Amino acid sequence: MGILDFLTGEFIDVIHWVDDTRDTMVWRFEREGHAIKYGAKLTVREGQAAVFVHEGQLADVFGPGLYQLETNNMPILTTLQHWDHGFRSPFKSEIYFLNTTRFTDLKWGTKNPVTCRDPEFGPVRLRAFGTYAMRIVDPAVFMREIVGTDGEFTADEISFQIRNVIVQEFSRVVAGAKIPVLDMAANTADMGKLVAGAIDPLVAAYGLSIPEFYIENISLPEEVEKVLDQRTSMGIVGDLNRFLQFNAAQAMAQPGSPMGTAMGMGMGAGMGMNMAAGPWGAPAPAAAFTPPPPPPPVELVWHLAANGQTTGPFGRAQLAAMITAGGFTRASLVWAPGQEGWKPAAEVPDLEALFATTPPPPPPGV
Repeated sequence: MGILDFLTGEFIDVIHWVDDTRDTMVWRFEREGHAIKYGAKLTVREGQAAVFVHEGQLADVFGPGLYQLETNNMPILTTLQHWDHGFRSPFKSEIYFLNTTRFTDLKWGTKNPVTCRDPEFGPVRLRAFGTYAMRIVDPAVFMREIVGTDGEFTADEISFQIRNVIVQEFSRVVAGAKIPVLDMAANTADMGKLVAGAIDPLVAAYGLSIPEFYIENISLPEEVEKVLDQRTSMGIVGDLNRFLQFNAAQAMAQPGSPMGTAMGMGMGAGMGMNMAAGPWGAPAPAAAFTPPPPPPPVELVWHLAANGQTTGPFGRAQLAAMITAGGFTRASLVWAPGQEGWKPAAEVPDLEALFATTPPPPPPGV
């Protein structure tokens, strides 16, 4: 084997890259001395791009396809090197493969709360998180601005900077959107489009794009969420007076529970009276109240004593009839509940009036 054949065999003539890591964005083709054989075949697969760097200067970018590295298909490199068609010796260049597919399910989130002004609650602090996808759209810019001479560049190395850009633009969009906090959950898709539109010009300066951006959640601080839950509970309760009355009745219906009885009879009634005031402590307007009619008076009944025996009880109507029949006179001894001992009817004020209104019995012979 001649010396020319030996030198020819020393240099690889097929250049390609197969990656299964799913997070490598740039990989440099390693060859000792960076010697690339003239006429070598370069394979660039779908979802890839190849960048030639010659003597520190970006020489050419190749998209998907099969290329034979000669001067007739590398005009930029030819201009730099001043090659002739007959030149057959190796040239020293660096070849970088770039993954141009989407890098998906990348996380973003607000490290600190974002303060904005809510039209209903006033100043509030919000937290948010979500996912996004990025891809390389301009390999030359990405190599110049981000990669440099890094032989293996992963998505993690740029994702931190992208997250900073996202959080910055999210804060600006949320503060300027003036969407009420309670309506943000229904507008996350629209807000995501606004944030993605604001991010695109910034990441384009890195040779990247954000084809997907999602806001998964927007939340308030824990203390504010507790107050909001209380407000929601009050809205569900509706008529607070009826709710308190219901709770008091439920507690009173459990005689076996001392606490329930105390709440029903004591605290439940007290809270009901206290909470009957209007919002923010203002007294509630007095409701019209019609007092119930008084109970009818209890009629006294009387007992009579005559000939060592007692009879009765008799009401006033019965005694009046007995006066007419002659069975009851002013001298008759009477007693009623609450009276001290037996007394003549004439000495009892309630009975004395009966003798004034009742006519005496008719005279004999009439």
